[in-house]
Amino acid sequence: MTTEIQVPEAGAEMRLDRFLRREVPGLTQGVLQKLLRTGKIRRNGSRAEANDRLALGDVLSLPEIAPPTDAPKPRQIVKMDENRTKELERMVIYQDDSVIVLNKPAGLPVQGGSGIAVHVDGMLDALQGDAPERPKLVHRLDRDTSGVLVIARSAKVAAKLSAAFRGRDVEKTYWALLVGLPETLEGRIDLPLKRIDLGQTSRAEPASRKDKDAQKAITDYRILDKAGRKFCLAELSPHTGRMHQLRAHCLALGTPILGDEVYGSAYHEHFANQLHLHARRLSFPHPEGGLLTIEAELPKHMVNGLNYLGFPAPDAAKPRRGGRGAA
Repeated sequence: MTTEIQVPEAGAEMRLDRFLRREVPGLTQGVLQKLLRTGKIRRNGSRAEANDRLALGDVLSLPEIAPPTDAPKPRQIVKMDENRTKELERMVIYQDDSVIVLNKPAGLPVQGGSGIAVHVDGMLDALQGDAPERPKLVHRLDRDTSGVLVIARSAKVAAKLSAAFRGRDVEKTYWALLVGLPETLEGRIDLPLKRIDLGQTSRAEPASRKDKDAQKAITDYRILDKAGRKFCLAELSPHTGRMHQLRAHCLALGTPILGDEVYGSAYHEHFANQLHLHARRLSFPHPEGGLLTIEAELPKHMVNGLNYLGFPAPDAAKPRRGGRGAA
């Protein structure tokens, strides 16, 4: 028998071998290497390689793996003391029977990894309450990006939300403080990107459309306020979800995001030495019907930056649900 797995947004940009080791119980490194070597793992119908970078919606197929006979490796759970539990509860900005929405702080990773002890995924047991299932991630934010993060309360809801993200039925809006001012105050950045591995880290670089590793990347932008030509506040709306897409696209405009040392903007006096990028708003089809729109309050370091520049820092709008959506 064959197992098929469709890659959710939380798995996008991951290496294929790491994704499968995480998602398939009982799949050892040795078995994985043998299946890859013999061509028995396919990605969208073609032979897969261990270092393939996955994209949202990819379909992986492989022989059914027998469940492990020994005790499964325990999930990486974050030890929750009273202070950490209260911290997590403060992140919750909306919840109902289907979803939980967090305002993730900058600096908190969404998922675990080497050297990462505290992350959102490891804290989700504390949000289960009396529900029969553990909450599940359906998308990600970069570690240093703050803002709206949607959590599903069940596997059924996670599947619906993953389909919405995969089908581009989700509208994402970010706010960013930029260094400089674009020549055009509103427009679209249609610039393919490719991932460059740098040992322990990776970065996104502009790529030719003819490059086999290039991935389509499109971002709409609009300048909301400006301080001469030195700084500006931009609203960014990505239509694709590439690694570091907004950061690389802002750099390509000649206006890197304030505090982004990787993509061209080092420390500036009077501003916090942090990335000034915030997932401000997310609109998505609610699993029970209607379109749910959530806004997240700006983090303190961005409010301080806006105040210094004399820009308004409006409060987040209240959650609203209505109109179209998936039932």
